[in-house]
Amino acid sequence: MKKLKNDPNLYFDYRDVKTLSRYIDVYGRIEPIAKTGLSAKQQRQLATAVKRARHLALMPYVATA
Repeated sequence: MKKLKNDPNLYFDYRDVKTLSRYIDVYGRIEPIAKTGLSAKQQRQLATAVKRARHLALMPYVATA
């Protein structure tokens, strides 16, 4: 996974499911900050975007088995 910490203009949109799914593991959980390489602010934005996408049924809450 590409380290994006140095990109200050990075923005996570809840409608962009393809980008958000890069940060979800096989169990449907959001990857930790150590693995994603994001800053703390970017990780919070990612978590908010994923939660919004899940709430609007754009992404599943759990992985399909």
